[in-house]
Amino acid sequence: MHTDQSAHMGIVNARVDVGIVNGKQAKPHSRPYMVSVQLTKRHTCGGFLISDEFVMTAAHCWKGYPEILTVVVGAHDLRKSEISDRVEVKSYIPHPYHTFCSHQNDIMLLRLQEKVKLNNDVKWISLPKEDVSGDTLCSVAGWGRLWMNGQSSSHLMEANMTTINHTVCQHKWGSKYFEASQMICAHGDGGSCKGDSGGPLVCGNTAAGVTSFVSRERCNSPERPNVYTKISAYLPWIHQIIRNIK
Repeated sequence: MHTDQSAHMGIVNARVDVGIVNGKQAKPHSRPYMVSVQLTKRHTCGGFLISDEFVMTAAHCWKGYPEILTVVVGAHDLRKSEISDRVEVKSYIPHPYHTFCSHQNDIMLLRLQEKVKLNNDVKWISLPKEDVSGDTLCSVAGWGRLWMNGQSSSHLMEANMTTINHTVCQHKWGSKYFEASQMICAHGDGGSCKGDSGGPLVCGNTAAGVTSFVSRERCNSPERPNVYTKISAYLPWIHQIIRNIK
C-alpha cells in the first residue's frame, strides 16, 4: 500500500506493538545497555540504560497510569531472567509534547526505583553529541518478532542498518509522518519489527535513535524504512531531566 491512508493505518498498527527480522542472535551480554521493558512481567518494548538510574525508551510504550512497568537489566535469554534482574520504575517521564495521535516526540525516560549495579552485563550507553548523517552503518537489537506475524524471540537478536538521507526518508514516508528535525530512518537486510519499540539505533558507540515505528505491511520495508526518534534533537530536555532529579 502506498496511499496516505494506508500509510496512516500502518503507523497506527505498528506503534502499539513495535523484533528483529533477518538478524542474528547477539553474543550474550555484548550489549549490556539493553533492557526489556515489561508489563505484567511480559516483554512489551525495548529500552536502554543511559545512566545507572535512567532508561530511555519510546513514549508510546507506556499508556499512562495505572500501567506499571518494570525493566529487566543484564538479560540475554528472557526465559532465564532472575527476579534480581528486575527493577521497578519510580517515575515515568514521556516527552511533554508527545501525543498518541502522532509519532512526534516519541521518547521517554524511566527513572528506576533504585540505581542498578554496574558490571560486565549491565552498563549504560553514551548519547550522541551531534546528528548522525546518512549512509552511516548502525545496528539495532531487541527481543521482538522474528518476522511480521511471527513469534517473538526469547534471545536478544541484532541486525545492521544503514541510515538514509532525511530528504529520501521524507519522500518515502511523506511529510505528514516523517519529521526530519526529530527523526532518523534506516534500512538493512535485517531490522526492527513488532516488539522492538524503544530499543536503540546504535551508531558507533552511541545511541543515536529510539525505535519508533515501522511499516504495517512489512517489517523493514525498503519502501517505508524503519523510523527512529533522533536523540540529538532532545539532548537539552534529557540533560535537564537528569540534572533536576532529587
